[in-house]
Amino acid sequence: MGRGGPAEHGGPAEHGGPAEHGGPAEHGGRAGRGGRWRVVGRFVRERWRVLVRLGAWSVLEAGQAFLLGYATARALDDGFLTGHTATGLWWLGVAAAGSVVGAFGTGRVYGVVAALVEPVRDRLVERVAERGVREADGGLLSGLTQQVEIARDTLAGLVMVSRSFVFTATGALVGLGSLAPPLLLVVVPPLVAGLGLFAVTLRPLARRQQALLIADEALAEDLGTVCPGLRDVTAAGAEGLVAARTGALVDAELRAARALAHWGVLRVVSLTVGGQLPGVLLLVTAPWLLSHGVTPGALVGALIYVTQSLLPALQNLVHGMGTSGSRLTVVLRRLLPGAPAPVAEPGPTGSTARTATDGTTAALTLSSVSFAYGGARERVLDRLGLSVPHGGHLAVVGPSGIGKSTLTALVAGLLEPAEGVILVCGHPVPAAEAAARRVLIPQEAYVFTGSLAENLGYFREDPVPEGELFAAAEAVGLTPLLETLGGPAAQVDPAALSAGERQLIALTRAYLSPAPLALLDEATCHLDPQAEARAERAFAARPGGTLVVVAHRISSARRADRILVMDGRSTAYGTHDELLRTSAQYRDLVGGWAPGTAAAPSQPPLAL
Repeated sequence: MGRGGPAEHGGPAEHGGPAEHGGPAEHGGRAGRGGRWRVVGRFVRERWRVLVRLGAWSVLEAGQAFLLGYATARALDDGFLTGHTATGLWWLGVAAAGSVVGAFGTGRVYGVVAALVEPVRDRLVERVAERGVREADGGLLSGLTQQVEIARDTLAGLVMVSRSFVFTATGALVGLGSLAPPLLLVVVPPLVAGLGLFAVTLRPLARRQQALLIADEALAEDLGTVCPGLRDVTAAGAEGLVAARTGALVDAELRAARALAHWGVLRVVSLTVGGQLPGVLLLVTAPWLLSHGVTPGALVGALIYVTQSLLPALQNLVHGMGTSGSRLTVVLRRLLPGAPAPVAEPGPTGSTARTATDGTTAALTLSSVSFAYGGARERVLDRLGLSVPHGGHLAVVGPSGIGKSTLTALVAGLLEPAEGVILVCGHPVPAAEAAARRVLIPQEAYVFTGSLAENLGYFREDPVPEGELFAAAEAVGLTPLLETLGGPAAQVDPAALSAGERQLIALTRAYLSPAPLALLDEATCHLDPQAEARAERAFAARPGGTLVVVAHRISSARRADRILVMDGRSTAYGTHDELLRTSAQYRDLVGGWAPGTAAAPSQPPLAL
């Protein structure tokens, strides 16, 4: 289950882009390279027996490559071209036997590669487990464990590809020299040139591939958050902001893909020069070769070496090292000590996480925050300053359309201020750390088709224990609906629920969220006064919790510790009694609120 829609629990800003992942500067330098070579040397010394076995079985594969061209040449020169058909068939049988032996050796290689790679996997698992336990993050541990499996599979593929090229090329080149040394003069130079060109482009190509992988992961994480919460995005009026951020990630992936494609052209050139040009040169120089002692059978055998051995081996090497190598680099940089964590930024899990107060900082701080929509000259907020302590309860009141929902959208990171700084538990907005510490419940509650327990545990990494779920339902006032539906396992049909019932589910979900700061933007407008009072008291009583409510009833405002009155560019702040004495706007609002009735819900900050 996802972490939540952008409006309720973080948007694209929660997810890091390429900047979160260590670049070459973090791991480069002579000391880093020297350390890596020492690690490689120690690994070779520890696993030398396995490497010897790998080489021994790979020799059979090299023998297959050698016999493929050599036996064909002998079959032509000593058999079919001289009228000795039996000799030709015998040599073809030798080539077939070599293929069988080579296949047997290749099958044995897989088992040896497993013995070589599994210890690497075990060491990575140990480090990941230590890191997960040290950081007490189950989500991190799960994500890194999956990346360990990716690293193991990718490393095994690289070993297979590089080993196959080395032994296949060796067998083919030895065969060429055995048939006729002049053949080496034609085949070796373009092969070396192609390998050199590929080696030169390997590092920048790997960097572009890494950038593309990171951009693709960032976009996938963003879409995984945005798509389930499209209803909340619309309810909060944040379509433009979400579209802009998602569009920026799409553009970043497009730029990375184009850069990779430009360097990919050089990879194609290296394949053409090293794998295909030798065959063309053999045909072009055939008269010269035949005049210098090269037999027709040897020439055909050389073409077989190039087309059936060297070209496929070079293709596998270029594609394997270019793609799998960069993927392995990305994964290992995340798994190595000191490397950044995965893209996803999970928040604290469990009910006890709400007691964290991030030191002595306030739960919410606004410093000289200004905001205006589009090119409008009239500001909705003008140098607003505000501080809400941990455990505080703030009510925001004001006429409809004055900017109350805009304020909550700014705090949630769905909108960005033109000026000023917003901090949630000491972390700047928008940022993943701030998004993990707040939960926004908009006017239109989001409920999806699924079980009631899945809806209520939407913001939790693990299933909510049943006892905690029932306690939260009792505190918020969801218990009657829970019993009517048939318990936590009951399936929920959003269309069959009333607006108030959907709000109760959304409120209980937010109550179970690990985020300490709850933002209720008209989140109780469809509840009666008694149900609203119960829900707000539950949020105010959450251990370590802080509550900001956009109030639409005088009773809701009176329950708050402090009240913020918004009236265009001017504001007033204080308790209910203080504002009755000092704020004419607040007195007008109180006079317009009849006991037990609700004002019309305010409009969202952007047009739907």
